[in-house]
Amino acid sequence: MEPATPAWVADAVVLQVFPDRFRRSGRVEAQQDLELLPWGSPPERQGFQGGDLLGVIDALDRIEALGVNTLSLNPVFASAAYHRYHTFEYFQVDPLLGGNGALAALIEAVHERGMRLILDGVFNHCGRGFWAFHHLLENGEASPYRHWFHVERWPLNPYPAPGESCGYHCWWNDPALPRFNHAHPGVRRYLLAVARHWLAAGIDGWRLDVADEVPTDFWRAFRETVRAERPDAWIVGEIWRDGRPWLGEPPLFDGVMNYPLAWPILGYFGAASLRSELVLPALGSPPYQPLDRAGFERRVEEVLGWYPAATRLAQLNLLDGHDTPRALHVLQGDTQALQLCLLCLFLLPGAPCLYYGTELELAGGPEPGCREAYPWERSPGPLAAWITRLSALRREQPALRSAALRFLPSPHDDVVVLERGEGPQRLWVAINRGERELVVAPPAGIGGRVWPAGEQPERGIPPKAVGADGAGPLRLPGRSALILSLPRGDGTAEPADS
Repeated sequence: MEPATPAWVADAVVLQVFPDRFRRSGRVEAQQDLELLPWGSPPERQGFQGGDLLGVIDALDRIEALGVNTLSLNPVFASAAYHRYHTFEYFQVDPLLGGNGALAALIEAVHERGMRLILDGVFNHCGRGFWAFHHLLENGEASPYRHWFHVERWPLNPYPAPGESCGYHCWWNDPALPRFNHAHPGVRRYLLAVARHWLAAGIDGWRLDVADEVPTDFWRAFRETVRAERPDAWIVGEIWRDGRPWLGEPPLFDGVMNYPLAWPILGYFGAASLRSELVLPALGSPPYQPLDRAGFERRVEEVLGWYPAATRLAQLNLLDGHDTPRALHVLQGDTQALQLCLLCLFLLPGAPCLYYGTELELAGGPEPGCREAYPWERSPGPLAAWITRLSALRREQPALRSAALRFLPSPHDDVVVLERGEGPQRLWVAINRGERELVVAPPAGIGGRVWPAGEQPERGIPPKAVGADGAGPLRLPGRSALILSLPRGDGTAEPADS
C-alpha cells in the first residue's frame, strides 16, 4: 500500500518563485540581442523582464539563508506569456529561462544542498500556440488532433473580436487558453508522459494548476503515474476552498493550497489594518474580513478538521501568491501584523509557503501588481531575519512538524493561546495581536522558554518574558509572542532552548 503522504513534506519550508521576476543571470544565450523590459519595470499583464533559472541558482545562498528547503516554481515550460501559463511545449523549458539545461542544473544544485524542487503543472489547458492546437488552426476539421479539444464550431476563431465566439472551450472564456479534452486517450497519454518525464529528470513533485477544473478520473491516473515513477513525490492541487473531494479515500492529491487558512490568519492578526474590500477573481467575494478570537479559532479548527492528520501535514499553507495581493498589501503595510501572521503560518500543521520577496517587504497589489521584480539591490532586513528565526524554530521543534493543535482558553480577545504537538515535546504558545500589554497565565509547572530564544531583543518581542521556571502570571507586551515547553509526562520540564 502506498504511503499516505511523502514523509519529507512535514519538514518542508517552501518558497514560491515566479521565474520571470525573480533574478536575471545575464548568462542565458537565448536572451542575447533581445529587447527585454528593464528590470524593475512596473508589473503588467504582458512583457518579459528576463528572470531565468540560472538566476535562481545564483540566489540559492540567500534562499537557503531564510531556512527554505523547498522551491516551488511557477510554470517554466515554453510559452508566449511571461507567467508561462500559456504553454506551447511541455517537454521544453522556455529558452528565455535557460532551456532544459538550466532546469537540469537547478535540480542538481538544489539537491546538492539537500533541498527539493516542485514544478507547476498546467494540465487543464494549453496556450494558443500549443503544437496540437496549431494543427487545428492550420487544418481545421481535417486535423487528426481535432478531438484533443472541445470544438463547438468551425472554423475556429482564435483571436475573436469583442462579442464574437472563438468556437472552442477555453479557460474562463480566454481564447488564448484552449482546454484539453481529457477523455481523449491521446491527451491523457501525452500529459501523463509529461508528468513522468520531469519526475524522471529529478523534480520532487507537482503543484497542479486549477485542479478543480480537471476531471477526477484524469487525476486518478495522474497519481498512479506519479507514484509509479517517484513514490515520494509531493502532489499539491490548487483548490481554493474545501479540498476534501480531492483528498478523501483514495486521495487524488497529497495536499492542497490551503487558502482557507490564509484568510483567518490575515483576518485575525491583521484585523486593525485589513483591506476588507479586496475581492479575488477566483472567489468572487472578499475573503479578507476582520475576525475576533472566537471566529479565528473556530475557522482554523474547522479547516484543520476537514483532513486526517497525515493530510494536514501535506498541506501547502500560504498567505499570498502570484494571483492574490501580497499579504503586506492586504495589511496596508503593517509589518508587525505581517510578522505575527508569518509566526502563525509557521506554527500551524502543514508546510509553510513564502512568496518570493516577502522577506524584503514587497507589497504589490492584486494581479499583476503582485508579480513585481525582486529588488536585488535591497539588502535583507528585519523581516528576513524574522523568517530565518521562524524557520529555525520549526526545524528545532518537532511539535511544530506534527499534526496536533489545540486552542486553550484565553482571558483576552487579543491573545490566542494554544498547545502544539503531543507527548513530551509539546509547546505552549501565546500571541498578543493588540497594542496593549496583557497578562497571561501559563499552566503550572511550565518548562523553559522556546521563543524568543536567546537574549537579543526582537522587535516588539520581550527578551525576558519568563524565567526558567515559568512561575506566575506573565506580562505579554503588545504585538508579541511567547512559546514555552510544556512539562514531560513524568513531571519534569523540557530544557529551554537558547
